[in-house]
Amino acid sequence: MRGTFLPALALTLFLGMLPGAVPAAEPGYDARLSGYDYPFPVHFLGLDVQRQALEMAFMDVRSERPNGRTVVLLHGKNFSGAYWERTIEALTAEGYRVIAPDQIGFGKSSKPRAFQFSFHALATHTRRLLDDLGVRQATVLGHSMGGMLAARFALMFPERTRKLVLVNPIGLEDWKRKVPYRTVEEWYRLELKKTPERIKAYMRERYFDGDWKPTYQELLEIQAGWVRGPDRKRIAWVAALADDMVFTQPVLYELSEIRVPTLLLIGQEDRTALGKNLVSPEVAEKLGNYPALGKRAAREIPNSTLVELEDVGHVPHYEAWKAYIGALKAFLENTE
Repeated sequence: MRGTFLPALALTLFLGMLPGAVPAAEPGYDARLSGYDYPFPVHFLGLDVQRQALEMAFMDVRSERPNGRTVVLLHGKNFSGAYWERTIEALTAEGYRVIAPDQIGFGKSSKPRAFQFSFHALATHTRRLLDDLGVRQATVLGHSMGGMLAARFALMFPERTRKLVLVNPIGLEDWKRKVPYRTVEEWYRLELKKTPERIKAYMRERYFDGDWKPTYQELLEIQAGWVRGPDRKRIAWVAALADDMVFTQPVLYELSEIRVPTLLLIGQEDRTALGKNLVSPEVAEKLGNYPALGKRAAREIPNSTLVELEDVGHVPHYEAWKAYIGALKAFLENTE
């Protein structure tokens, strides 16, 4: 995985070609990813919320040459803080302190069976983490679902948000106006149908415009490992609760109220949208139109900058690293 994943994969393939060799079993992970190593040390913040004691995992990586500024990285729904490794390395090299939490229900954080998910709650947990770490203000960067959370954080805590970066955020359209509502139980049944093959097919089609490269494999590992793991049903239930949050809490109606400098990094081939399979082909074709959604969001958000990444899908920090990190660094370094 990450720096060691490809060599390990190559060794596995080599051993699998030896006469009489038994193919190595693919890993299965428990709810807290006990066997999955993150690229930097993981710490935990205790949270007493909704009448239960929970733990929020996070990485807090400091630069050897600190510039006094902090960047908070917020992951998407099908990801964890681990996929920020390269971004963390690049930003700490520039002097930034980087904090990358796993939200409750994701990554190495607690997976409560009973939990009312809301972006307001997750934003509050993130603020409490910053309070605990003594960080008064930070640039908040969110990808995919993390973009919805980052926007909510900026709306709730503008005094704590120096700048806002939205990387192919979802929630820029209101799916529930066009897509039939699913109950949590229905989302749960769909989550239970996931297999490693189906997850990969979904990522390839929705995230990468039908393409698949070896570097994308590590994005699949956690989700596929959970499907194979002992807590499969628990993970599916927590994911269903999060699905309901994402579907019912779009942030687009409040974009005009964001008051901090904002960068929109939008891959133009992205077509991610919940519920495409529940509507007619004609309606589905209009959902997840990121070229249009990015432009509309840029018009709505005051003091925003739109960077359109051509031939790039849903995960720019994997697909177009140089363009992504170049635009991000330029925005962070701009003091206006």
